[in-house]
Amino acid sequence: MPHFQKRGNRIRASDKLLVFRFSASSLLLLFLVVVLLLNLKTIAATDWKSVHFLQDSSVHLTVTPYMIVSVIAALLICGAAALLYRRFQYDRVKQLFHRQKLAKMILENGWYESETTQDSGFFKDLPATSKKEKIIYFPKMYYRMEHGLLHIRTEITLGKYQDQLLHLEKKLETGLYCELVSKELKDSYVEYVLIYDTIANRITIDEVQAKHGSLRLMKNVWWEYDKLPHMLIAGGTGGGKTYFILTIIEALLKCNAVMYVLDPKNADLADLSAVMPEIYYKKEDITACIEQFYDGMMARSESMKLMENYKTGENYAYLGLAPHFLIFDEYVAFMEMLTTKENAAVLNKLKQIVMLGRQAGYFLILACQRPDTKYLGDGIRDQFNFRVALERMSELGYSMMFGEVDKDFFLKQIKGRGYVDTGTSVISEFYTPLVPKGHDFLKEIGRLSKSWQDGQAACRAKAAGTD
Repeated sequence: MPHFQKRGNRIRASDKLLVFRFSASSLLLLFLVVVLLLNLKTIAATDWKSVHFLQDSSVHLTVTPYMIVSVIAALLICGAAALLYRRFQYDRVKQLFHRQKLAKMILENGWYESETTQDSGFFKDLPATSKKEKIIYFPKMYYRMEHGLLHIRTEITLGKYQDQLLHLEKKLETGLYCELVSKELKDSYVEYVLIYDTIANRITIDEVQAKHGSLRLMKNVWWEYDKLPHMLIAGGTGGGKTYFILTIIEALLKCNAVMYVLDPKNADLADLSAVMPEIYYKKEDITACIEQFYDGMMARSESMKLMENYKTGENYAYLGLAPHFLIFDEYVAFMEMLTTKENAAVLNKLKQIVMLGRQAGYFLILACQRPDTKYLGDGIRDQFNFRVALERMSELGYSMMFGEVDKDFFLKQIKGRGYVDTGTSVISEFYTPLVPKGHDFLKEIGRLSKSWQDGQAACRAKAAGTD
């Protein structure tokens, strides 16, 4: 039984009328109960032994105004119950609609086997008057909703419908209005996992947290930078890109990460220079910072091997070292400022960082309006495991961001909305954390930065006293 529950509800051909069947049976039962309760006194006072429904009776049941009122009242109660059930049991209602849609999908696409039988109706001795379709094979498909995720599992039998059942992504996303999170092929079945009601999984900036090498950005979306390093962010003006980057900076400072921020346009991120170090906006300073970041990565890689508790295969976190993040806003705009020689030098350093940074704990976050392949070529784009595209982009922009994928992208006028690939090659809808009105990034980031600097100073003083 537990195994069955884990699979979920079996989708059957009869589920094509699941919503009507459930509604009719539930409301009919409620209607009868209410009518009986309202007429309980009349029913109790009736001598049912003298009532004969199939012949003349000395007792006659008459329809009274009260009985009519009770029926109307029962109908109103049923209507109110239906509205309340839809309001407070919304997920259960959606599950019924989802299961009905899945059954109709199989039936309308003809992914089943049937045979035609003769139907003689109620009288078996009479010649057959009509033909009836009898389903002899219906694919085994199971549905369950858990923690805001839809799990749809279908059996793969090497039959004639195998190809269709192995490629249900687009039908499920558009038909159920959900976003695919993962698709896993296992022994004899394939399981699709989709986010249901994605916007409900949006979190506030206070809920964003970094721990154990992961950064939480939605209820069920984490950037596991220790395992899948480097982030690429694309988005035009007004899409929420700057607030998203500031949110990331604030969250990473809470876990004592070392931050380097580059803003070649001297815009909002450059204002952080008033409250924290390592903020650069001049061309020469930016290139110098990239050199410094690269040199620091190489130096740490060497020093890690000399530590007493160094262990092959373990990373910087195992040795108790802090992660370093280089946040590079308007990357493409900066690269277009450089000469060909300067461009090649910067690109070479960035390639080394994305290739070698994970083990040493040096991570790169690039942001741009559109990820031009001119500056993200030679496989460097593929090294950015976590990719976010905010606001509406062109088909070319999406292909630059995610590669050639069979995915329909929809526009919703919601600031901070976009699409994300968390490193699994599955693209799903994404919402940046909500920032409440009046939230002061400079003040909060300044407080966190000062706390970090004070902690570093205390550690240096303690080390000097020990010496």
